[in-house]
Amino acid sequence: MGTRRNSREAALQFLYQEDFTLGPDQQFGYDLAERFDLFCTLFQVNKKARPYALVLLQGISDNLAQIDRLIVDTASNWRLVRIAATDRNLLRIAIFEMLHLADVPPQVAINEAVEIAKRFAGEESPKFINGVLDAVRAVLVEK
Repeated sequence: MGTRRNSREAALQFLYQEDFTLGPDQQFGYDLAERFDLFCTLFQVNKKARPYALVLLQGISDNLAQIDRLIVDTASNWRLVRIAATDRNLLRIAIFEMLHLADVPPQVAINEAVEIAKRFAGEESPKFINGVLDAVRAVLVEK
């Protein structure tokens, strides 16, 4: 498994944890680097995977409203809070890569999210994630 895959998985696990630990008055990006460093120490995240994972997390934090708006606009008949936490966070990672990382082709971001979903998410999740991300890609092509 490649370093970037490890980074995406670490970012997913951190985001999943954040869904359950942040209070309603805390911002996602608050002390992000410190919290991620502690997370990496506790869960023995590969040192080579940490820098890219932090890029993903910081980018998602900085662009969360834009990313979540794309999810809501393209996930037909799904409210953001009704999407499973794992699926929602995989979508966030892939959409951030599609929007802001020129060295990650959209198809690679989609394929990575689908493959990670096969490992960490429910049985229907890979199809759902693929469908939403294909719709996001179509929206981005139009712009």
